[in-house]
Amino acid sequence: MTRISTSLPLLGWREWVGLPELNIEQIKAKIDTGARSSALHAFAIDPYRKGGQRWVMFSIHPRQRHSDMSIECHAPIKDRRLVSDSGGHKQRRYVIETQIILGQSIFTAEMTLTNRDSMLFRMLIGRTAMSKRFIVDPNASYVQGKPEVCDERR
Repeated sequence: MTRISTSLPLLGWREWVGLPELNIEQIKAKIDTGARSSALHAFAIDPYRKGGQRWVMFSIHPRQRHSDMSIECHAPIKDRRLVSDSGGHKQRRYVIETQIILGQSIFTAEMTLTNRDSMLFRMLIGRTAMSKRFIVDPNASYVQGKPEVCDERR
């Protein structure tokens, strides 16, 4: 068996991430090499205009299996696309672009907005966001640890 040496960071099949532009300090994400796009749990999705630009307001329950806490988020709309979910169902979704903190890596990626209440993870990171940035070990979990919680009062 040939082992490939790489300097890319290693991810497990699930990881903690931060989404600072959306004020989400920590959220569990499923790392899914089978999915092309990334998806973020969203409900109460409401598009609006701000300074002539299209924006979207949405709420998110950042903790799995908990609806007691929600965060209201705002982001510019990058696109609206027809996306197929894992069951083959097509849905037109808003697409935003946001910064992701994953371990020591900080990068910007597209995220589709969809209600993931019935899914185990509130966020899914697809292969487009991971391409040329990470190596995935499907037997590992939380390799990168939790993102640091930002305290802006300091």
